Amino acid sequence: MKKIYIAGPDVFEKNSKEIGKKLVALCKKYGYIGLYPLDNEADFDQEKHKIASDIFIANVKMINEADIVIANLNSFRGKEADSGTIWECGYAYGLGKRVYGYMKESCSYVDQFSENEKVQEGEFFFDNEGRFIEDFDHPINLMIACSVEQVVSGDFEDVLKVLRV
Repeated sequence: MKKIYIAGPDVFEKNSKEIGKKLVALCKKYGYIGLYPLDNEADFDQEKHKIASDIFIANVKMINEADIVIANLNSFRGKEADSGTIWECGYAYGLGKRVYGYMKESCSYVDQFSENEKVQEGEFFFDNEGRFIEDFDHPINLMIACSVEQVVSGDFEDVLKVLRV
Protein backbone atom coordinates (compact mmCIF):
# COMPACT_ATOMS: atom_id res chain seq x y z
CA MET A 1 0.00 0.00 0.00
CA LYS A 2 1.34 3.45 -0.93
CA LYS A 3 2.12 5.94 1.81
CA ILE A 4 1.06 9.59 1.86
CA TYR A 5 2.89 12.19 3.95
CA ILE A 6 0.34 14.76 5.15
CA ALA A 7 1.99 18.19 5.10
CA GLY A 8 0.51 21.42 6.34
CA PRO A 9 -0.03 23.86 9.15
CA ASP A 10 -2.80 21.70 10.61
CA VAL A 11 -0.21 20.57 13.18
CA PHE A 12 -0.50 24.05 14.76
CA GLU A 13 -4.24 23.84 15.39
CA LYS A 14 -5.46 23.23 18.95
CA ASN A 15 -7.22 20.05 17.74
CA SER A 16 -4.30 18.97 15.56
CA LYS A 17 -4.26 15.35 16.75
CA GLU A 18 -7.96 14.94 15.86
CA ILE A 19 -7.35 16.56 12.47
CA GLY A 20 -4.50 14.11 11.89
CA LYS A 21 -6.66 11.11 12.81
CA LYS A 22 -9.33 12.29 10.36
CA LEU A 23 -6.79 12.76 7.53
CA VAL A 24 -5.15 9.38 8.21
CA ALA A 25 -8.62 7.76 8.18
CA LEU A 26 -9.35 9.40 4.82
CA CYS A 27 -6.09 7.97 3.46
CA LYS A 28 -7.16 4.51 4.62
CA LYS A 29 -10.62 4.96 3.05
CA TYR A 30 -8.91 5.59 -0.32
CA GLY A 31 -6.43 2.72 0.03
CA TYR A 32 -3.36 4.56 1.35
CA ILE A 33 -1.38 4.69 4.56
CA GLY A 34 -1.37 8.20 5.98
CA LEU A 35 1.75 9.55 7.68
CA TYR A 36 0.88 12.52 9.90
CA PRO A 37 3.79 14.47 11.44
CA LEU A 38 2.29 14.44 14.94
CA ASP A 39 2.31 10.64 14.89
CA ASN A 40 5.98 11.05 15.74
CA GLU A 41 6.62 11.02 19.47
CA ALA A 42 8.86 13.83 20.66
CA ASP A 43 10.57 14.00 24.04
CA PHE A 44 9.63 17.44 25.35
CA ASP A 45 11.76 17.05 28.49
CA GLN A 46 14.92 18.28 26.80
CA GLU A 47 16.45 21.47 25.41
CA LYS A 48 14.22 23.23 22.82
CA HIS A 49 16.75 23.04 19.97
CA LYS A 50 17.03 19.28 20.54
CA ILE A 51 13.25 18.92 20.44
CA ALA A 52 13.16 20.86 17.17
CA SER A 53 15.95 18.74 15.70
CA ASP A 54 14.20 15.52 16.72
CA ILE A 55 10.94 16.66 15.10
CA PHE A 56 12.78 17.69 11.93
CA ILE A 57 14.60 14.35 11.66
CA ALA A 58 11.40 12.37 12.28
CA ASN A 59 9.45 14.32 9.66
CA VAL A 60 12.23 13.97 7.08
CA LYS A 61 12.20 10.22 7.74
CA MET A 62 8.45 10.14 7.12
CA ILE A 63 8.82 12.04 3.84
CA ASN A 64 11.57 9.61 2.80
CA GLU A 65 9.20 6.69 3.49
CA ALA A 66 6.27 8.27 1.63
CA ASP A 67 5.38 7.74 -2.00
CA ILE A 68 3.24 10.88 -2.19
CA VAL A 69 3.04 14.17 -0.33
CA ILE A 70 -0.27 15.99 -0.02
CA ALA A 71 0.17 19.54 1.25
CA ASN A 72 -2.26 22.03 2.70
CA LEU A 73 -1.16 25.14 0.81
CA ASN A 74 -3.78 27.48 2.21
CA SER A 75 -2.54 30.82 3.51
CA PHE A 76 -1.11 30.62 7.00
CA ARG A 77 -0.38 33.67 9.12
CA GLY A 78 -0.51 35.92 6.07
CA LYS A 79 -0.93 35.54 2.32
CA GLU A 80 1.54 32.68 1.88
CA ALA A 81 1.47 28.98 2.73
CA ASP A 82 3.27 27.73 5.84
CA SER A 83 7.04 27.88 5.32
CA GLY A 84 7.62 24.43 6.84
CA THR A 85 5.06 22.94 4.46
CA ILE A 86 6.75 24.64 1.53
CA TRP A 87 10.10 23.17 2.61
CA GLU A 88 8.53 19.70 2.83
CA CYS A 89 7.12 20.06 -0.70
CA GLY A 90 10.49 21.13 -2.07
CA TYR A 91 12.31 18.34 -0.28
CA ALA A 92 9.82 15.75 -1.56
CA TYR A 93 10.05 17.19 -5.09
CA GLY A 94 13.84 16.96 -4.91
CA LEU A 95 13.53 13.29 -3.97
CA GLY A 96 11.31 12.66 -6.99
CA LYS A 97 8.18 12.10 -4.89
CA ARG A 98 4.74 12.87 -6.26
CA VAL A 99 3.58 16.10 -4.62
CA TYR A 100 0.04 17.48 -4.60
CA GLY A 101 -1.39 20.52 -2.91
CA TYR A 102 -4.82 21.81 -2.08
CA MET A 103 -6.18 25.28 -1.51
CA LYS A 104 -9.59 26.78 -0.82
CA GLU A 105 -8.61 29.85 -2.81
CA SER A 106 -8.26 28.96 -6.48
CA CYS A 107 -8.06 32.42 -8.03
CA SER A 108 -4.71 33.73 -9.21
CA TYR A 109 -2.30 34.95 -6.55
CA VAL A 110 -2.54 38.58 -7.64
CA ASP A 111 -6.35 38.43 -7.34
CA GLN A 112 -6.01 37.41 -3.69
CA PHE A 113 -4.93 40.97 -2.95
CA SER A 114 -7.74 43.48 -2.41
CA GLU A 115 -7.75 46.73 -4.34
CA ASN A 116 -6.45 48.44 -1.17
CA GLU A 117 -3.48 46.04 -0.99
CA LYS A 118 -2.10 46.46 -4.51
CA VAL A 119 -1.18 49.10 -7.02
CA GLN A 120 -1.12 48.53 -10.76
CA GLU A 121 1.63 50.12 -12.84
CA GLY A 122 1.14 49.24 -16.49
CA GLU A 123 0.85 45.46 -16.72
CA PHE A 124 2.39 44.87 -13.30
CA PHE A 125 1.06 44.84 -9.76
CA PHE A 126 2.90 45.88 -6.62
CA ASP A 127 1.94 45.56 -2.97
CA ASN A 128 1.72 48.60 -0.70
CA GLU A 129 5.42 48.19 0.14
CA GLY A 130 6.37 48.47 -3.55
CA ARG A 131 7.18 44.77 -4.06
CA PHE A 132 6.21 43.00 -7.26
CA ILE A 133 3.22 40.62 -6.98
CA GLU A 134 3.46 37.52 -9.15
CA ASP A 135 0.83 37.34 -11.87
CA PHE A 136 1.30 33.97 -13.58
CA ASP A 137 -2.32 32.83 -13.15
CA HIS A 138 -1.44 30.41 -10.35
CA PRO A 139 -3.03 30.53 -6.88
CA ILE A 140 0.41 30.28 -5.25
CA ASN A 141 4.05 31.20 -5.91
CA LEU A 142 5.31 29.79 -9.21
CA MET A 143 8.01 27.69 -7.54
CA ILE A 144 5.35 25.64 -5.77
CA ALA A 145 2.76 25.76 -8.55
CA CYS A 146 5.28 24.44 -11.09
CA SER A 147 6.78 21.77 -8.81
CA VAL A 148 3.62 20.02 -7.64
CA GLU A 149 1.74 17.67 -9.93
CA GLN A 150 -1.46 19.55 -9.22
CA VAL A 151 -2.87 22.19 -6.90
CA VAL A 152 -6.44 21.04 -6.30
CA SER A 153 -9.16 23.54 -5.50
CA GLY A 154 -10.75 22.14 -2.37
CA ASP A 155 -9.56 20.06 0.55
CA PHE A 156 -7.47 17.00 1.41
CA GLU A 157 -10.15 14.54 0.34
CA ASP A 158 -10.50 16.28 -3.03
CA VAL A 159 -6.83 15.42 -3.68
CA LEU A 160 -7.47 11.80 -2.73
CA LYS A 161 -10.31 11.75 -5.26
CA VAL A 162 -7.93 13.06 -7.94
CA LEU A 163 -5.42 10.31 -7.05
CA ARG A 164 -8.12 7.66 -7.35
CA VAL A 165 -8.83 8.55 -10.99
